[in-house]
Amino acid sequence: MQSIKNIYEKIYDFENLHKAWEEARKGKRYRDDVMIFNRNYEEHLIDIQNHLIYGTYEVGKYHTFYVYEPKKRLIMSLPFKDRIVQWAIYRQLFPLYEKTFIYDSYACRKGKGTHKAADRLQYWLRQTERKPERYYYLKMDISKYFYRVDHGILLEILGRRIKDKRLLDLLEKIINSESTKFGLPLGKEPDEVEIADRLGDKGMPIGNLTSQMFANIYLNEVDQYAKHELGLHYYIRYMDDIIILHHDKKYLAEVKELLRIFLEDNLRLNLNNKTAIRPCSMGIDFVGYRIWATHRRLKKKTAVKIKRTLKRYIKRVNAGEESREKMDRAIASYRGILSHCNSYGMRQSLNNLFRENKTEKKE
Repeated sequence: MQSIKNIYEKIYDFENLHKAWEEARKGKRYRDDVMIFNRNYEEHLIDIQNHLIYGTYEVGKYHTFYVYEPKKRLIMSLPFKDRIVQWAIYRQLFPLYEKTFIYDSYACRKGKGTHKAADRLQYWLRQTERKPERYYYLKMDISKYFYRVDHGILLEILGRRIKDKRLLDLLEKIINSESTKFGLPLGKEPDEVEIADRLGDKGMPIGNLTSQMFANIYLNEVDQYAKHELGLHYYIRYMDDIIILHHDKKYLAEVKELLRIFLEDNLRLNLNNKTAIRPCSMGIDFVGYRIWATHRRLKKKTAVKIKRTLKRYIKRVNAGEESREKMDRAIASYRGILSHCNSYGMRQSLNNLFRENKTEKKE
């Protein structure tokens, strides 16, 4: 595997920082901190550049908040200048790592995503349905993945390829953030542990661009083991959700145990109780859909959440607390999701909600 050298200068190159600024402000240009930065953006970019050149850059303080869709998660957001630094790193580093990823890893990669992952799994199910054997699937879900990533192991993985000390020092500052702890003890939920009591040697902030990159680099270890050591053909991963197909149920149980050992011994990760082996004919829950060879449906839990969210939007729009444009964008997004599955009834329900909202607005 080719070493990564002499990349730090490319990260702080002004043109790279300028493009990172453009990426970081997309969809956020009217936020107060972004508008303040943009007034004198060239001066601010030069200031960031100087801090990177002289090694004086320090990660800013995180702003924390919860989101509740698709599930409750603690999000940690950095100041705008730090998001520019993360984009500058990502633009140079991620393409070099992505070349080493397996084809069937679909999270946070250009040209991949949830719909492509669902298409790929359904294609495999159609293939296996034509075979004489009955096929089963192993669904593996890693417990509290982002909260349990081991900093020491992540830095060791990065250090295998990156032979640029200044870049490694910068990545270590981001991973071992002194201002905020991210890690959870095993078996704990985010709201069960005060931020001050979180683990300092584990975890990555959900919401960071570099966290998405590190998450793929970290689990690329298990991808390579599964494909090249175990020789698994029907293996697909979307972030911390893994699906494996095989006609031998006992073999899948053996694979599950081998992967469990690999995850625990090499990455200090644990599987949760959602991990199971079932017949493919039951349909497979993956990337928000329940997928069969012949069709796919939106998961019931996802459908309920979509309806609840839209009802909340309607109420806030009619009360003047939310813009109609934001609600329209949400509806368009949900329609896009529904266009990739069998969802006539659900689409009709959303259309009714949309018409009701239009009627209330006219009145």
